[in-house]
Amino acid sequence: MEAPRSIGLYQGPPFYRVTPAVLCPGMEPIDLALLVVRLMFGVGLSLHGYNKIFGGGGLAGTGRWFGSLGMRWPAVQARVAATTEITAGLLFAAGLLTPFAAAGMIGVMLVAAWAAHRHNGFFIFRKGEGWEYVVSIAVVAWAVATIGPGELSLDHALDLTWDAWDGWIGSAIAGVLGVGGAILQLAVCYRPAR
Repeated sequence: MEAPRSIGLYQGPPFYRVTPAVLCPGMEPIDLALLVVRLMFGVGLSLHGYNKIFGGGGLAGTGRWFGSLGMRWPAVQARVAATTEITAGLLFAAGLLTPFAAAGMIGVMLVAAWAAHRHNGFFIFRKGEGWEYVVSIAVVAWAVATIGPGELSLDHALDLTWDAWDGWIGSAIAGVLGVGGAILQLAVCYRPAR
């Protein structure tokens, strides 16, 4: 009896063998995952900062909105928030000075959570947008600072990844500076109408 003939089905090696580890020997899945997370959240936050400057009403409109939330010196606050979001977001995406970039992200997101979103409940889809999304960004930033940026980062490429920045120290840098910066900014600048 003759063996069945191929009818055009793929006869080569299985596709599952072509993985990032095969294409890039030595790459670990965590490094690719950290790169994707850093790019998504870092670039996303940078775009929010860009929008504060160039979107809708520009910095003047952002300042008016900050003023309506109860922020003192709203024009200055608009510039500080936009600059922090752009700078921290791009540094985070690149994986450069990662614990400090994460601290900037945490700080600006916690201020946003407190000043703009906390009265609207948890869910982002609620009227006025809840605090779910901004706190998620802060938690992701803290988690990456704790784990480290991975090998696919400028910290790694420039040999800025030493044990002091990964693990608990990276976690403490991001957490203390981020939460502390948010508390300080709210204490000095937030005066909501009563």
